[in-house]
Amino acid sequence: MHWRAMTTLDLPAIEAIAALVHPAFPEDMDVFVERLRLYPDGARLLELDGLPSGYIFSHPWRFGALPALNSLLGVLPDHADTYYLHDLALLPAARGTGAAAMIVGDILRHARAEGFPNASLVAVNGSLPFWYKHGFRTVPAPELAEKLESYEDAARLMVKRF
Repeated sequence: MHWRAMTTLDLPAIEAIAALVHPAFPEDMDVFVERLRLYPDGARLLELDGLPSGYIFSHPWRFGALPALNSLLGVLPDHADTYYLHDLALLPAARGTGAAAMIVGDILRHARAEGFPNASLVAVNGSLPFWYKHGFRTVPAPELAEKLESYEDAARLMVKRF
């Protein structure tokens, strides 16, 4: 099992993983292509026994300016003040292996090394306990309620300060 830099050749596998893991949160291939192009340092692929088994997309962003689900960013913002974890997905075979904790640790070390004061994300799919274990905490954001609900009713903005 290992995480490696993602390439454009991995995108069909990423699309297939996303369809299996996040059927309620579909994103077009264009979203994956753009995230990889805009910030390749934040795009990694998990290989388990030589097979694509998970991925993460992350990038610099503005805290509280949540990207809408299945939307293109255009460009990364000047003066980004958070490191945003856009999507982490693991196939069932990769769960319980420690792969998620491994990549979260790597991505958070990257964010700190790049000088970000925090990392943020939108927790969905019952993932709050996982993110809590990694030091993320929910942030009250009534002004973002409508945008968060566009993910799902239980979606929560979370932040980890460095």
